[in-house]
Amino acid sequence: MQPDFLFDGPDDAEATILLAHGAGAPMDSASMTAATAALTAAGLRVARFEFDYMAARRNSVSRKPPPKAELLIPEYRRAVEAVPIKGKLIIGGKSMGGRVASMVADSLLAEGAVAGLICLGYPFHPPGKPAQLRTAHLETLKTPALICQGTRDEFGTRDEVSAYPLSSSIALLWLEDGDHDLKPRKSVSGYTAAQHLARMAEETHDWIRQLNRHISDR
Repeated sequence: MQPDFLFDGPDDAEATILLAHGAGAPMDSASMTAATAALTAAGLRVARFEFDYMAARRNSVSRKPPPKAELLIPEYRRAVEAVPIKGKLIIGGKSMGGRVASMVADSLLAEGAVAGLICLGYPFHPPGKPAQLRTAHLETLKTPALICQGTRDEFGTRDEVSAYPLSSSIALLWLEDGDHDLKPRKSVSGYTAAQHLARMAEETHDWIRQLNRHISDR
């Protein structure tokens, strides 16, 4: 089944970011919509899509659990093939969506299909299970990547992630006191969710520009 896309942002943007959703919420969830709005405000084009199991929930009362992440790789590849783009394509997603993108990134990079990877709240491990790491492929990742993570994310805090042997191709943006949706507690951090999302978008825009300069210098 070909995915349906939600497009936001200028058609002539220097890059399109293809975003997949997390395990339990659709592509138009409040979190995905807020992140998309911040990215488009920074001048980027965003294309959102849903995996088949999530799209099926729109027409059914059934709430089947998501498949294992590796089983969603073919669907992500189909989305890459189907999405119309101008300029560079950056793949990524929220939580599980970013994890699936990271699992297919290197093969797509080798094919010349993508230029980079962005993850919004990477699920380094299940909540409460820090020993069940999902990082083996990140140790050898070749694709330029930006992971935007809240410092108190229950899927991987700053203290936990600092001990992981991640590839040098991965840049980390830490948002103070942010949770898995990058939201801080204003009373603790002094920041708002809107400020964190704006910074995420600005840093993403700058990272893509540096990525484009690096590609053009090759």
